[in-house]
Amino acid sequence: MRREPVDLPAAPHALSTMPLALYIHIPWCVKKCPYCDFNSHEAHGEIPQQSYVDVLLADLRSALPEVLGREIVSVFFGGGTPSLFSPVAIEQILLAADALLPFVDDIEITLEANPGTVDAVNFAGFRAAGVTRLSLGIQSLNDGHLRALGRIHDAGQAKRAIDIARRHFENFNLDLMYGLPGQMADQALDDLAAALDYEPPHLSAYHLTLEPNTLFHKYPPALPTDDDTSAMQAAIEETLAARGYCHYETSAFALPGREARHNLNYWQFGDYLGIGAGAHSKISSHDAIVRQMRYKQPRAYIEHASTGAPVQQKNEIAAHDLAFEFMMNALRLNQGFAPDLFEQRTGLTLTAIQAELDEAVQRGLLVVAPERIAPTLPGQRFLNDLLQIFLP
Repeated sequence: MRREPVDLPAAPHALSTMPLALYIHIPWCVKKCPYCDFNSHEAHGEIPQQSYVDVLLADLRSALPEVLGREIVSVFFGGGTPSLFSPVAIEQILLAADALLPFVDDIEITLEANPGTVDAVNFAGFRAAGVTRLSLGIQSLNDGHLRALGRIHDAGQAKRAIDIARRHFENFNLDLMYGLPGQMADQALDDLAAALDYEPPHLSAYHLTLEPNTLFHKYPPALPTDDDTSAMQAAIEETLAARGYCHYETSAFALPGREARHNLNYWQFGDYLGIGAGAHSKISSHDAIVRQMRYKQPRAYIEHASTGAPVQQKNEIAAHDLAFEFMMNALRLNQGFAPDLFEQRTGLTLTAIQAELDEAVQRGLLVVAPERIAPTLPGQRFLNDLLQIFLP
């Protein structure tokens, strides 16, 4: 359904209630995976850690006028492979960031790690540097499937990395993938069972998709059928529910109280400041919501950030796009959102999308109640169909 153009508020006004997260992108990895469409670049030779730390902090200082006076509710080091950086570098970034934009008490600070770049000394160092949560990209615990995915680690290294993570971090996430080349349903469940032996507080289960501009998209491997991957997904969800995990987002499962706060902020349409090569930001002011993207190529980013001009693209979200932008995030949450959150984060009232809400309810994709608006089970399964209703 397409809405007629209307004059609507361009942004929320309650900035005091708008959370602000900090995303820090480390663009280098040991080897580019054939399915990866993230802004990651193979490290050929030594990574310029200190130079990159210096420009990250220059980037952060240049962004201060847009976010000054606000606190950081969470920090996420993504990549690439952030665990390629030393604990000393990570601590330097965190100390400087906290001095510029104060962190809230009990802040969640997540760092992504590749099991192939793990050692006990570094993990202990990351924890001492202030990292509170580790996210391990194990993807599979089957050597054949790891080779098919082009990963640099094997199952033994993944298990060792999980053991080390458990020793140093009370809170950690394990990334798994299913629908892999040649994978059978029982093998996907074997991966899950092996991961659950470590009792992770949080687990992400992603369906392998062939994204544009990846090697797998250019040379597609033989993948399980849609029916097979749907069966895998259902079995994974059933198994995790039986083990006490809440399926709170499309691909995310958590034990009670262990939901990823940083990611929840994205899905609830909170603000985030992204620094680093290719990092994205969403920043609200009293009269606009602006999206930004930093220069993607590490060399170009370092050059521009060092002169105080790291932003390559910047655009204001148009009023007629706000509702869809909110829904595109919030409807990933299986429990949906409170109606007043929509108004707080967009500056719009629900009457602006009443016709779309009615259509989604009529099609059995959405439940609208005074206290919560949430996708039904079919709405979760066919999320793209649900989101299309809200396209401007």
